[in-house]
Amino acid sequence: MIEVKGLSKRFGDIHAVREISFSVEKGEIFGFLGPNGAGKTTSIHMMCGLLTPDSGSIIINGEELRPGSTELRRQIGFVPQETALYPELSATENLRFWGGLYGLKKDELDRKIEEVLQLVELSNRAKDKVGTYSGGMQKRVNLAAGVLHNPDVVFMDEPTAGVDPQGRFAILNIIRELAAKGKAIIYTTHYMDEAQKLCDRIAIMDFGEILGIGNFETLRDEVGKGFQIFARGDFDGAKLAHQLKNDFEGEVLHSGRGLLAVVVADATELGRFVAAMKGHGVNADDLKIKETDLETVFLKLTGRELRD
Repeated sequence: MIEVKGLSKRFGDIHAVREISFSVEKGEIFGFLGPNGAGKTTSIHMMCGLLTPDSGSIIINGEELRPGSTELRRQIGFVPQETALYPELSATENLRFWGGLYGLKKDELDRKIEEVLQLVELSNRAKDKVGTYSGGMQKRVNLAAGVLHNPDVVFMDEPTAGVDPQGRFAILNIIRELAAKGKAIIYTTHYMDEAQKLCDRIAIMDFGEILGIGNFETLRDEVGKGFQIFARGDFDGAKLAHQLKNDFEGEVLHSGRGLLAVVVADATELGRFVAAMKGHGVNADDLKIKETDLETVFLKLTGRELRD
C-alpha cells in the first residue's frame, strides 16, 4: 500500500531524517513512535506530500509520490492532533467545507458525509454546532474529515490526545474499523499502552533513524521478557547505577537525573534492589515494578522517555 525507501531530509546542518525505510500494508495499523525531535513529523510531512525529500522515495499503490502528484495525494488522508474545525458550523457544514476542498461533488459529498458521520457515531448530532460538542466528539468529527474522501492511506497524529477514556475507546474502535475496511493506518501517539494494544507493527524512531521495527512481541524480545524496576527521587541515576552494579542481578535500562530504570529477570530482585539503594543512603520517592511493555522497549532503544 505504502512503501518508504531511503527517505532523508536535512534542514541546514540538521539531519532530521536519515534514510528510513519501511512499508505498511493494506489493513495494517502501523505505530510510528519517537520522542520530540526524533524526526517523526518531518517524515510524515514528506509521506503526505507536504515536504519534498532530499533523497529516497515514497510509493503509494505502486506509484511514486512527487511534488506534482495531485491525484496520488487524493489517496492520502491526514488526521491532525489539533482539530481543524469551525466551532460555529455544524458537523455536516464542516464536512461539506472539507469535502469541497477534496473536490467531491454534491451527491457524492452528501453520501460520504452520511457515511463518515455513521462511522464516528455522530449522525444524531450532525446539525448541531461543533462548538457545543465535547472534546472527544470534536476529535471524532476531525477524524471524519480526514477520511471523508475515502483515502487508501491515513496518517493519524495523536488523535486521542486530551480525550477522556470513553472518548479514546470510541476513537480506537473507529480506527480498527477503518483498518478492517482495508485502510493503511500510520499512527502516532504518546500513549504507549494504546500503541501496544492497537498497532499491528511499530517503528521506534530517534535522531532521524528507525531504531527498531516489528510487532510488540518482536520488539519486547530485544529487551527481554523479565521485569523492570523504575525508581524516581532526588538522586543522580547514572551515579547510583554505578554504585549498585554489583549489588543485584540486573541491567540498567535508563539512568538520569532523578531516575533509574533497570531490567531484572525475576520480580524478587526488587527487594535486593531497594536494600542496595538504602545501603548507599538513597531513598526513592516513587518505586514501581512491571513486566516488560512497550514503554520499556522504548526506553531501551532511545534511552529517554517519549515526551523528552
